[in-house]
Amino acid sequence: MRVLMIEDDQPLADALTEALKRRGVQSDVASNLADGRQMLAAARYAALLLDLGLPDGDGLALVRTLRAQNDPIPVIAVSARSALDARIAGLNAGADDYVVKPFDVDELTARLHAVLRRQGALAGAELRFGNVRFDTASGDLMVADAPVILTARERQFAALLLRRFGQVVSKQLAEDQLYGLTEPVGSNALEVQAYRLRRKLEAAGATLRIETIRGVGYMMRDAT
Repeated sequence: MRVLMIEDDQPLADALTEALKRRGVQSDVASNLADGRQMLAAARYAALLLDLGLPDGDGLALVRTLRAQNDPIPVIAVSARSALDARIAGLNAGADDYVVKPFDVDELTARLHAVLRRQGALAGAELRFGNVRFDTASGDLMVADAPVILTARERQFAALLLRRFGQVVSKQLAEDQLYGLTEPVGSNALEVQAYRLRRKLEAAGATLRIETIRGVGYMMRDAT
């Protein structure tokens, strides 16, 4: 397994690289966002270990870009920012986990494997919840083996909610993934997408429901 580490503290990066190597994890290292972006574009990594305080920008900007591009690479944010709001911001931006410095390497490795296990469970060809099946490769959604016709954005929204089934997906994360970071987003654009997808699922007899968490975001849950 090979991961990409974006960390500007060279002694820490070197020590972590060696520690992970002893635990069976190979690492490539970038010291800034620009180099990290190039390395992500040039190679496929099992996961990204991302420092948030980098010399050429905030690591969360990279997370948002990856998620807006529907890149599913698991991301573990690594930061000295220990405040609760900083951790929440990291997870809402699309990070899969958040580790506060200083940390124990064994704990980081365990978190890495846990993220990869979750990713593996959800990255198969199909997601199944209740009587709903979603093909992650084609974007086809089936309810009780009957196809449900979705627009491209509805497919993106369904994929996002199903991959985080039972978890709240923040409005900001959903907007970033559906509309990107540069496209203007109307004040009720996401609400319209949620309404349309909810109606289609209900009309098809799905046992799942899209719940609106007012002021926060949306969650796909089992309604039975």
